[in-house]
Amino acid sequence: MHLKISVWLAVAGVMSAGAVHAQTTGLDLAKSKACMACHQVEIKRVGPPLKGVAERYAGQGDAMVDYLAGKIRGGGRGAWGAVPMPAQTHVSQEDARLLAEWILSLAPPKQ
Repeated sequence: MHLKISVWLAVAGVMSAGAVHAQTTGLDLAKSKACMACHQVEIKRVGPPLKGVAERYAGQGDAMVDYLAGKIRGGGRGAWGAVPMPAQTHVSQEDARLLAEWILSLAPPKQ
């Protein structure tokens, strides 16, 4: 009985550590790519808060990852006000997709 409980607790710990690691990795990647110079997670800075981006595009399907990755790499203007987002060509396509997935994960769960 104790062995079953120990195994279950170990599995649960690994799963929750993975979820925390995914969140930390996204934020770390955003910091390393200088996203946080203009964006914050919860408040507006120069650009919109990343949670606001997540809320706007939540539930719109897998195409949103590609759309946001494209906006990260190609920049944009007008969607969030007068300040344009410059192209972030130093961000690889793979990292742009990881950032987009992380940003979309910030949306609150639907109820």
